[in-house]
Amino acid sequence: MPLTVSLLSLCQALLVSGNILLIAVSPLIGAQLAPAPAWSTAPVATQWLGLMCATIPASLIMARLGRRRGFVLGNLMGIVGAALAVLALHAQRFDLFLVATWLIGIGIGFGQLYRFAAVEAAPEGGRDRAIGLVMGGGVLAAFFGPWLARHSHSLADTPYLGSFIGLGVLYLCALVLLAFVRMPAGTHDTTTGEQRPLGEIVRQPVFVLAVVSAMIGYGVMNLAMTATPLAMAEAGHDFNHVSTTIQWHVVAMFLPSFVTGRLTARFGASRMIVCGCLLLIASALTAQLDAGLAGFYAGLVLLGVGWNFTFLPATGLLTEAHGPAEKARTQAANEFLVFSTVAITALLAGPAVSSLGWPLLNVVLIPLCAVPLVLLGLAFRVHRPQIRG
Repeated sequence: MPLTVSLLSLCQALLVSGNILLIAVSPLIGAQLAPAPAWSTAPVATQWLGLMCATIPASLIMARLGRRRGFVLGNLMGIVGAALAVLALHAQRFDLFLVATWLIGIGIGFGQLYRFAAVEAAPEGGRDRAIGLVMGGGVLAAFFGPWLARHSHSLADTPYLGSFIGLGVLYLCALVLLAFVRMPAGTHDTTTGEQRPLGEIVRQPVFVLAVVSAMIGYGVMNLAMTATPLAMAEAGHDFNHVSTTIQWHVVAMFLPSFVTGRLTARFGASRMIVCGCLLLIASALTAQLDAGLAGFYAGLVLLGVGWNFTFLPATGLLTEAHGPAEKARTQAANEFLVFSTVAITALLAGPAVSSLGWPLLNVVLIPLCAVPLVLLGLAFRVHRPQIRG
């Protein structure tokens, strides 16, 4: 794989490290600052809302200016958001903290496109492996992110203020790496050539399957993951247990990435998505058996692998739905739909876990996990030649 793919993988690792830190501390900060318990996950929701707001502009900006400049802009937005979060925590301002997480989310929205940049930088036939390598950068984050969360949250007199200083440093490190990224010629300004109407693109069975699989995989994972710190705190587990559980969840999310590309190339995206949905269902069933540490560990590991086996194959599948001139609009539509779903699930996580409880919340997720399976059944019956694998 080219050096650029390796650098993008390191940038992804820094991005995910910051995300893990945010997952661990944001709901707890929300619980301290929010006017009511139901608003405890609002900072996570505004982060995803910022990501959702960035999806379309990020794709269009990169189509015009190039991937590297777009990623630089995203990291600068993250630094501004982290600085504002420090001010919000110092002033104990919940509203200001929500604005800060929204800005951080915008920065993350640009970073979510690292995987598409890897596809463009990969050699011919190396698409799935490149996606896997970049997403595999999250394995480093799985160990560094929780370590940073544990060691930074009490560095300052104000709880969690040090966490956002650390977050800003991560974005600065990514800016240094991006200075050495060189994308191949022709990876932006691809607005010339044949372009179908967006409505025609999104009606393709391959687009529908890719987007819905990513929406369900990411949405289910995010709702359960966001609710986990609150559920564990309610069950009497301390912060170190929470951060360790999230750590192994993230390991499960990203470690399979080193083989998911090869598995997808061998067995096809559709079979991988089926496997991913079944793992998500198994995670929800695990929550019915044990509310102790072992139950949370097992459920979150299954949840992470299930996300990997749905989201990564769906990313590769999406590239089959557009031509070069249609790339920016198609990717923007995909990112908007997927991360709108993620924002909604983050907002619902707090009220859902407080009103339903952890076991019942997971029961509700089971039928959602079956939606891609139904779509696959219909697609193979009616449009089998258009769906790979």
